[in-house]
Amino acid sequence: MNFVTPNKEEINPFLQLLLLLFYAVIGGLVFGILAIVIVLLMYGLGIVSNLDMLLAGDTRYIAGFKVIQILSSIGTFILPPIALALTERKKVTEFYLFKQPKFLLVVLVLAIMILSMPFMEWTVIWNQKMILPDFLHKIEQWMKEKEAIAMKMTIQLITVRSNFDFIVNLVMIAVIPAIGEELMFRGGVQRSLTRAFDNPHVAIWLSAIIFSAIHVQFYGFVPRMLLGAGFGYLYYYSGSIWYAMLAHFLNNAYAVCAAFYMQKHHMPLDKADEPIGFPWYGYLISAIITIALFKIFKDNATRERKLG
Repeated sequence: MNFVTPNKEEINPFLQLLLLLFYAVIGGLVFGILAIVIVLLMYGLGIVSNLDMLLAGDTRYIAGFKVIQILSSIGTFILPPIALALTERKKVTEFYLFKQPKFLLVVLVLAIMILSMPFMEWTVIWNQKMILPDFLHKIEQWMKEKEAIAMKMTIQLITVRSNFDFIVNLVMIAVIPAIGEELMFRGGVQRSLTRAFDNPHVAIWLSAIIFSAIHVQFYGFVPRMLLGAGFGYLYYYSGSIWYAMLAHFLNNAYAVCAAFYMQKHHMPLDKADEPIGFPWYGYLISAIITIALFKIFKDNATRERKLG
């Protein structure tokens, strides 16, 4: 049921991956420079002496930090897969399979994202309890410091000071990553790895591992990897990247909306990651229902593809 048909006219899949990496580096540099120019226009040359504070997400320069985040995401994730498709002289919509979504499959994606939340919470709890051996104590301390810094920056980013802030956060955290990261990791990496190994499952899980590793958040590695695999299977089963993008958007948009709700009700954002706390059978039921929904999605997607 491999929806990626090997095309003899396409370049070697490993070369495609190298091109993706090359385009990502170039895109990141070009858009990084563009972001710096905009930041200089926003704050003046004096910002150079406070660059470390800007990059650390200091509240005084949060608007500039968001500009850097948005532009770097566009340059690093959205443009490289588009450039790869153009290199192959293919339309982006055909190369990455932007097939029109079906209502039933959209509803199933929504159900999967909602009903899998307890199970995903369990994976977060399990991952956060990770303890390394004593001889890796320094590495563990470094990992915890990185997590603390990432959490601080995340809180700065999702803090809403106006309704416009909420819209910007939704675009920056939900819309752009849903488009860019799915184009890059599912459309680009997973597609090329499927051609390379002729095994969609190997491609899906390798892409998910890379997807999770690129975020450099060790205590969230497993749940993010599972999310990436889930997005990968939605893409593989349906033959359309829209469903992976929708699932990614729903996952990230939930976090943005939850943060907005918490602030409106004067709840501290550092409590956002605290688990709701389901009984053990709640996690088990969630896992079973999630697997069943993926099976239903697969069956219906297969039927739709045969009819279409």
